[in-house]
Amino acid sequence: MESEPNHPGDPVVRLPVMVAAEVQDSLLVVMHDLHRLEGLISHATDNLMERFGVANQNLTDATAGDSPELQAAREALRNAVTELQFQDMASQLIWHTTKVLQACAFRLAAESMGAEEGEESASFVEMAPDRPNPVTQSEMDAGSIELF
Repeated sequence: MESEPNHPGDPVVRLPVMVAAEVQDSLLVVMHDLHRLEGLISHATDNLMERFGVANQNLTDATAGDSPELQAAREALRNAVTELQFQDMASQLIWHTTKVLQACAFRLAAESMGAEEGEESASFVEMAPDRPNPVTQSEMDAGSIELF
């Protein structure tokens, strides 16, 4: 990048402005794709929750009876709904990744092209998430929950 090193003796990498602009554009495309992915996951989760609700209502109907098979089906539905909590974790990871990419894109622009006069741009350091991983849970078990 064309900017001066922060400390004397720090290594400097010279990067053409066009390369920096292409990388920044790619970062913005990935951010857009992540936003679309979040929408798709949210839509699919909403549909699944609605369908599970209908199935659960059908199974709890008074005419359905109370056989062991129906009890097993009800338990399977309860477990499936619990496992759908992945949507919340996925949304948090997507948001976190988007913020990291956005901070990288803004830093790349600031470092390679310099800040424009009179422009109050948000500091990319302030934009970057303060934690490296917002979701520490890697699996879902019925009855357990980890809050961040």
